[in-house]
Amino acid sequence: MSRAAERLRLLINHLDRSPDVIKAAQTSAQTVTYSHSPKLRYTVDTADLLTPEQRLSYEKNGFLLIKNLVSEEDIKRFKQEFERISRQEVKVPGLIVMKDVAIVKSEFVPDQRAVSKLQDFQEDPELFRYCALPEILKYVECFTGPNIMAMHTMLINKPPDAGKKTSRHPMHQDLHYFPFRPADRIVCSWTAMEKVNRQNGCLVVLPGSHTGTLQEHDYPEWEGGVNKMYHGVRGYDPEHPRVHLEMEKGDTVFFHPLLIHGSGMNQTNGFRKAISCHYASADCYYISVRGTTQENIEKEVKEIASRKYNMEQISFEDTWAFRGRLVQGERTSL
Repeated sequence: MSRAAERLRLLINHLDRSPDVIKAAQTSAQTVTYSHSPKLRYTVDTADLLTPEQRLSYEKNGFLLIKNLVSEEDIKRFKQEFERISRQEVKVPGLIVMKDVAIVKSEFVPDQRAVSKLQDFQEDPELFRYCALPEILKYVECFTGPNIMAMHTMLINKPPDAGKKTSRHPMHQDLHYFPFRPADRIVCSWTAMEKVNRQNGCLVVLPGSHTGTLQEHDYPEWEGGVNKMYHGVRGYDPEHPRVHLEMEKGDTVFFHPLLIHGSGMNQTNGFRKAISCHYASADCYYISVRGTTQENIEKEVKEIASRKYNMEQISFEDTWAFRGRLVQGERTSL
């Protein structure tokens, strides 16, 4: 057995032990034979790219941060394309341009509200390059397996807050938006397009919350208003330990769709940009959300999609099937 495989068996064995009895162990080959090695749930067994420590960290926390993964040149090109779209120099079919409810001062177009997000950029060849970057996909495969669909794309442009705190994003679980399963074969990649810290509204995550269930979501009752589609978890524990993910340009975090996360206000004078894609195994399948807590988002998405595609009747599943794009392997189900 290889040194890495033996080390993984040693680390997995710790999962069934009380934290107070776990002690540091050597990483050299061990001679002990373990009778119990529970299967890791959140990464695939062929995930040779990840170290045993990385796999266990994702198992425990629900996110994994990889430093300096996306090149400066690629980020520059994504920023240039964002500017072209904001200036309306290019029209992208199906793209939703979202604007902050309180920010009138935009970056590129005078006297217009600030573009806070580009959603569904899968028909823009330049931005969609992000979803197919080999350096991203090699990590995604560790969570989804070899057949990979890009299901949901966003370029987030968090504007400076106007004093009404509308630049916040409420704590939420991404699975709330998705009518496909299993959740464990879905992962988000989120790449900082510049330095991201607590001052300009970095991601905030609740480690370990991915091991729970999908919770009820709705619009938060915020005095300054809330942006469209920004649903939040109704009843998470505010005392749950949280981590602020401060990142450098090009750093990328991968996280589980049940991980509770959000972001704070942008208290700087500049815009904070990030680009992201939600991936799913092509072997995932659609489910009905009728009678579940997802009915509210289903209704909202269907209303938007019927206007967007000029269709009177459209199913929640179809809105995702239209957007999904194969980026690796075979399109087996989704």
